[in-house]
Amino acid sequence: MRPSVVVFGTAGHALTHLRRARALHDRGEIVLAGACDVREPPAEARALLPDGAVVTRDAGDVLAGADIAVVATPPHTHLPLARLALAAGCHLLVEKPPVLDLAAFAELERLARDRACQVGFQSFGSAAVPVVRAALARGEIGTVTGIAAAGAWIRRDRYFQRAEWAGRRRVGGLPVVDGALTNPFAHAVATALLVNGTAGVQPEHITVELYRARDIESDDTACARLRFAGAPDVVVAATLDAEADHEPYVLIHGTDGRIRWHYKTDLVVAGGEPVPVGPPRDLLENLVEHVRDAVPLLAPLGETRAFTALVEAVRDAPEPRPLPPDWVRTAGTGPERRFVVPGIDRTIDTAAERLALFSELALPWTGAGFRACG
Repeated sequence: MRPSVVVFGTAGHALTHLRRARALHDRGEIVLAGACDVREPPAEARALLPDGAVVTRDAGDVLAGADIAVVATPPHTHLPLARLALAAGCHLLVEKPPVLDLAAFAELERLARDRACQVGFQSFGSAAVPVVRAALARGEIGTVTGIAAAGAWIRRDRYFQRAEWAGRRRVGGLPVVDGALTNPFAHAVATALLVNGTAGVQPEHITVELYRARDIESDDTACARLRFAGAPDVVVAATLDAEADHEPYVLIHGTDGRIRWHYKTDLVVAGGEPVPVGPPRDLLENLVEHVRDAVPLLAPLGETRAFTALVEAVRDAPEPRPLPPDWVRTAGTGPERRFVVPGIDRTIDTAAERLALFSELALPWTGAGFRACG
């Protein structure tokens, strides 16, 4: 029997989920039964739905008889929709961040104890995961001393205009916790934690440093250190004010070398040589296999605890500091306008190379007083 799948959300990243669901539908693996959105679905979304699929604004209508619900809506709506889906008996694929604090995480774990709950960290399905783990187990770089993640992208005005919650810390009094580490580079953070073996562990301490070049609520340049008992530190640094777009990566430091993993392109470099890896596995397909054949989940909710702790730390941190005007320039006009912090690309790499926070790099635009969370 093919499981019935419904998708919450029809625009933005939800379209990616609809495309994957339609591909599985056409292969006879699932029935794509419908979609739910508070807005009118775009034509592209409607075209992806097969004949007979339900399109509705009412969650109850779309959940009736569904086996799997995909939640690809704004972050602050994940938990309410997950509650409805799990109460209806559905298994769940929820986009990242799954929830916005550890109290909500505990609630979701409790509600999902009799159901499968997968989180949309697609990098967890990468064939590079077992390759990197095997290299570490063989001691190819000696003892791991720390893991870094780095990301430097250009994001234009249109990126921040795409949704009400973009560039926001809260909407209507509710946290949404958008920001460089919690949204565009969430995969960098979560992937580093996975490689570290601490993705499901509560960090002992978290330090976050949040900056913004733009006049927005959230950070667009940020770094963090997550410290664990009995495991190496994880340091992440990211910006949306880059001079050029770069492939984000995870850098594993060892006593005898380093492994660099570009998680979006599945390029693994160890000992200066590229290591071949196979194609990634799709998370919805994996969830279907789990429901049908008890195949282990690739990105189970439990493996996102440390990431959720970081989201909570960013939520509770002081407001992002505006970067000094002398350290910011703009390029382009209209929706194509972008903000640039000269030298930030190299700064991100240096943070990863040294496992250092911005405040530890003697940068002229940093200051004291950042938040450490236990």
